[in-house]
Amino acid sequence: MRRRTSTPEREAAGGAEAAARTDADAALGPPRLRPQALMLTFLGNYVLRRDIAVFSGSFIEVFDRLGVGEQAVRSTLTRMVARDLLARHRRGRRMHFGLTERSARILVDGERRVWERGAVNTAWDGRWTVLAFSMPESWQRQRHDLRSRLIWAGFGPLGNGMWVTPSRVDVAPIIEDLGLDGRVKVFCGAAEAPTDVARMIRDAFDLDGLAAGYRAFLDRWDRRDPMPQAPDDLARYLWMLTEWLQLVRVDPWLPVEHLPADWPAVRAQAVLHELRSRYESAARRIADRTIEFIEAPPVATPESAPRRA
Repeated sequence: MRRRTSTPEREAAGGAEAAARTDADAALGPPRLRPQALMLTFLGNYVLRRDIAVFSGSFIEVFDRLGVGEQAVRSTLTRMVARDLLARHRRGRRMHFGLTERSARILVDGERRVWERGAVNTAWDGRWTVLAFSMPESWQRQRHDLRSRLIWAGFGPLGNGMWVTPSRVDVAPIIEDLGLDGRVKVFCGAAEAPTDVARMIRDAFDLDGLAAGYRAFLDRWDRRDPMPQAPDDLARYLWMLTEWLQLVRVDPWLPVEHLPADWPAVRAQAVLHELRSRYESAARRIADRTIEFIEAPPVATPESAPRRA
């Protein structure tokens, strides 16, 4: 049998093939997500509307499934208390953690974005909200806070202090505590000729970045056996929902008629719903077996989906 000799070309090809396999294997692994983001997903699915506070040891047990160590879990709980995202409840020597009104609002907002609004705007009425602001250069903190909130609310920058979003947005709650009285102007209406709406969307929003995020989601989850190394469906469900929330929270819900025909959010959203039907029931059974809790004072929750039993 003829012996196969090595050449620089073969070695280079083999190295490229190995690198491609490594990249593909990495795409199968869990996404890199902050513990607080995973914590909010957990709270939104298994604590919201139940008037309970969860034992710290239960958080540690659940997050061990996600590769998050005990110290990271305890640090996350402490930071979330400091940010008014969790409330401590002591029962004997045990510490439990429940929701606050602030965290309930955030969780309901995420719930709406995922299950009610969706990732694709198929019913745009042609209206835009336009916000213009002007403030001294020394107001760096206020400028940063306003921009962060506008991005969260689906706005994109057109330059010179002008931001737009293709929907009707009530701006008052977004800016109410920033001390910007008289420095913000807001208009709502349709774009008029000769405005190139598709060009305006490309200028104001990072379509390439958004599409890349959805394609990465599809690479990980649009396969026969997503996340085979995950210990169970609870871990898969929490990873999947947290990754999806990171996408839709920066997605400005752009009108589908002004997006590329192969916009990946359409398929990604279908995959999300398919996998929800596969994972949700088993994930809840595992969570119910794992969570130790006590009753906690009711927290005001914005209107949204029906209260869970």
